[in-house]
Amino acid sequence: MQVTTKAIVLSSIKYGDTSLIVKAYTLSDGLKSYLLKGVLASKKGKLKSAYFQPLTQLELVANHKNKGTLESIREVKVYYPYQTLHMDIAKNAMTLFLAEMLGSSIHEEEPNAGLFHFLEASMQWLDAHHEISNFHLFFLLDLTKYLGFYPDISRIHEPNFDLLEGEFTKIPSLHPSLAGKNLDYFKKFLGINFDGIHTIKMNKTDRQELLKSLVLYYELHLQGFRRPKSLAVLNEVFR
Repeated sequence: MQVTTKAIVLSSIKYGDTSLIVKAYTLSDGLKSYLLKGVLASKKGKLKSAYFQPLTQLELVANHKNKGTLESIREVKVYYPYQTLHMDIAKNAMTLFLAEMLGSSIHEEEPNAGLFHFLEASMQWLDAHHEISNFHLFFLLDLTKYLGFYPDISRIHEPNFDLLEGEFTKIPSLHPSLAGKNLDYFKKFLGINFDGIHTIKMNKTDRQELLKSLVLYYELHLQGFRRPKSLAVLNEVFR
């Protein structure tokens, strides 16, 4: 079946000498994997490898057989050209990290317009703004709304947060949990929006501690989740 859809690139892996396997999140069908035969060798073809950088926003004309096999792309164009995302060192490190997180977190081959539009708007915001050192923290927390494990905030004033149960508690549990300064920052990110992230002042150590807790939160709630390799690079950039 031929489909025209928006898509956001999650990863591209070299296959053989001249081909790519691209994983993308599509508006029409959720997660899809495509085999781009010969794209690395062709200089005149419609498909260029530069289109498939992490989190690039594309419009595809694709063949979807929907049989769990690799699909094919007939035509592609960038529908939202980023101005800074792949050229700014800090934003590029953040983009690689978030693409890896998304690749480990999203597995459904079914449409979820809410999730797609969240990813689309978030990356456009990141591209357009400069105060972005807290972006990934808020993004990962807000993303859990679409993945099904957003924190239960009904008892947000309690002094502990149980990462396994996803709820605030009066008494520390035996599960991994947040408390103290780490919890204070965690609470500040709940209920704000992207335009408020610059108001949360954190130093390098506090930011890294909260990020480590958020990655653990994902590990506890998503089967098969792999800790991203690009985390170390991200921590180097935001010193």
